[in-house]
Amino acid sequence: MKKIIIALTILMTTYASQAQVKTPQASPKAVVNQVVGLTEVEIDYSRPSASGRAVFGDLVPFGKLWRTGANANTTISFSEDVVIDGKTLKKGKYALYTTPRADSWEIVFYSNTDNWGNPEVWDETKVALKTNVKPETLNRNIETFTIGINNLDNNFAHLELSWEKTLVAVKFDVPTQKAAIASIEKALAGPTAGDYYSSAQYYFQSNGDLTKALAYVNKALEMNKDKPFWYSRLKSLIQAKLGDKKGAIETAKLSLAAAKAAKNNDYIKMNEDSISEWSRK
Repeated sequence: MKKIIIALTILMTTYASQAQVKTPQASPKAVVNQVVGLTEVEIDYSRPSASGRAVFGDLVPFGKLWRTGANANTTISFSEDVVIDGKTLKKGKYALYTTPRADSWEIVFYSNTDNWGNPEVWDETKVALKTNVKPETLNRNIETFTIGINNLDNNFAHLELSWEKTLVAVKFDVPTQKAAIASIEKALAGPTAGDYYSSAQYYFQSNGDLTKALAYVNKALEMNKDKPFWYSRLKSLIQAKLGDKKGAIETAKLSLAAAKAAKNNDYIKMNEDSISEWSRK
């Protein structure tokens, strides 16, 4: 009997530990992802509902700092610097705080994002940017607090907060033209010296086409006016592998001289060892 009771106790304990009650969250979590021009924007927040309550001026008091949602910090991140009200907000992740008023809302982007709600102690040095926006009155009721990115253009969009019959829209500009021109110029300029070096290194290390590897490392050396000693080192190894020991020694001497100038003992030793080895053959 005692064994049966023990077995039942273990079984009930195991069942209790595995059982999990699932119920809907009062303020469901939401994630918004939007590309504006070439800038990626992500918003992570929880969405409270009015549920018959008066919201602004009551549930959310006027003149007091609001977490702008429910539960943990509402956060917004930008993949590029953006401009709001003529001020630059650096790319990164921010907590979004607001101070609602009947005629004006203060919007704050706060660099500390790990608070549950409002910070216990407000640190003004962590305010990355703040701006004021005039709220708009909607002709319909929004039951659940909603944040969105709307009115999209290649160069701007609006961060919109809406609840009850209030809409607050914060315009932000994105550096689409700057990013696009940089991308175009990079593509049209072709591969960099580093790209050619990496390609040569891959062909060499993977026992691929050594003729291509030599052509690529030569191109890398041609494009880089500093003639890095590790570029020359790779070229000497490729030449040696192709059977051109004389050429490999001459290139290794160039790498050795540059390594000595840089006081890089590892490359000094590697080049000296290789020159000695190739000279004996």
